[in-house]
Amino acid sequence: MKLFDSELKVMEVLWEHGEKSAREIVDVLSERIGWNKNTTYTVIKKCIEKGAIAREEPGFLCKPLVSRDEVAQSETEQLIDKMFGGSSELFFSSFLKNQGISEADAARIYRMIKEVK
Repeated sequence: MKLFDSELKVMEVLWEHGEKSAREIVDVLSERIGWNKNTTYTVIKKCIEKGAIAREEPGFLCKPLVSRDEVAQSETEQLIDKMFGGSSELFFSSFLKNQGISEADAARIYRMIKEVK
């Protein structure tokens, strides 16, 4: 599922709290990033249309239908497909060249790879 940055801002609120009314989301995003009510409601509507949020009554209660991990996995797969031809190896190689890695991080990654095997 592809979510735009604005949609991710709404989802962050729901991932933090589990569920909130649209009005409460408006209040949080108004305080955090200065969005007005109309902007927030428009983005919530787009998330509902994409199946990322369920809306329930009473009170226009919004619940996340996708987890942060599901969205992160989808976004990562899209990035790897788009920029690295679907090759995780090329992705990691590029990451390591550009970011570097500490010895401790390398050990943790090695353990994670062994666990996945």
